[in-house]
Amino acid sequence: MSKILELREKRAKAWDTAKAFLDTQRGDNGLLSPEDAATYEKMEADVVALGKEVERLERQSALDAEMAKATSSPITNKPGEPKGEEKPGRAATAYKSSFWKAMRNGDITPEIRNALQIGIDTKGGFLVPQEFEATLIAGLEEENVVRKLAKIITTGGDHQIPVIATKGTASWVAEEGAIPESDDAFGRITLGAFKLATTIKVSEELLTDSVFNIEQYLAEGFATRIGSKEEEAFIVGDGAGKPTGIFHTTGGGQLGVTAASQTAITLDEILDLFYSLKAPYRRDAAFLMNDSTVKALRKLKDSTGQYIWQTNVKENEPDTILGRPVFTSSFVPAIAAGKKTIAFGDFKYFWIADREGRSFKRLDELYAITGQVGFVATQRVDGKVILPEAIKVLAQKA
Repeated sequence: MSKILELREKRAKAWDTAKAFLDTQRGDNGLLSPEDAATYEKMEADVVALGKEVERLERQSALDAEMAKATSSPITNKPGEPKGEEKPGRAATAYKSSFWKAMRNGDITPEIRNALQIGIDTKGGFLVPQEFEATLIAGLEEENVVRKLAKIITTGGDHQIPVIATKGTASWVAEEGAIPESDDAFGRITLGAFKLATTIKVSEELLTDSVFNIEQYLAEGFATRIGSKEEEAFIVGDGAGKPTGIFHTTGGGQLGVTAASQTAITLDEILDLFYSLKAPYRRDAAFLMNDSTVKALRKLKDSTGQYIWQTNVKENEPDTILGRPVFTSSFVPAIAAGKKTIAFGDFKYFWIADREGRSFKRLDELYAITGQVGFVATQRVDGKVILPEAIKVLAQKA
């Protein structure tokens, strides 16, 4: 049995035990004693901790699989036979070899600069090889929950998306009467590109160590830092120098439900949120919320006395509410007065536009006094909800 499956089953048993304890220890007033409440809180914290460990192991497994992929094409031709057709541009073997020589050694010879000419950006950095860019994107998807759910496109410039602003209608018409015109009115949403950057430092000793995997180190550093900042913007970004987030008041998902309380959410409000979303979108819909909101919802039961929260023991399968998967992010606002705390919808209607070509630049002198070399990593990206009615949010009472 895999470690991940073992932990998932352990977590499911721990949650069943916690629910049973909650049901048996409630007093006649439906409340727990302070001692029992403390015990339950500890049991629930163990369930959450096990869930986090499962997520970490799943991310680690995915990254290990990505890093284990071959970094170059196998030799398939026989001696004396002509070689296969060389890939062009940033996919070329010569480009990849020269890029990593430049990153590791910093000694950019005329031959290296000539090989990298097609990938020099406006700031003197180099666009990463296509194979490595695929690794970076895979890492971002593991670090950023929204990338797992959204539709991702690659653009070379601003991307115009036509959307229906108002829908046409049908009309009852008298015999031989005039048929009224009622066409859809279209608007446009523009996906541009906002610059996101980070500096990753490596000691000079590591760079000169031939067994040091600089590709993996830079990929992991890029994914962790850029992925976290991306996720924050995709969730609560205000569109000012960054993407517009799902929970932002203007340009985010539509308000589906306003809770009656500033500090709590009821089962009825979850049901109202669920059915505020039109049926076509519910088919592929998911919940997105903060971990602290998950904690509040774990205690809710349906009319049959069953908890609405259902744990999942299958690998890489999220827990569910009302049969729909639940995803969490620390950037979703926690339960508080006036905050939007839960999104429910088909997140494929949140589009992420990656501008083609992520860039790395080596800094030799800036950190020389500490015996380090810096690498500036940049990318350009935008994200927007293109159909607000496809994603509904729950807001707490103001």
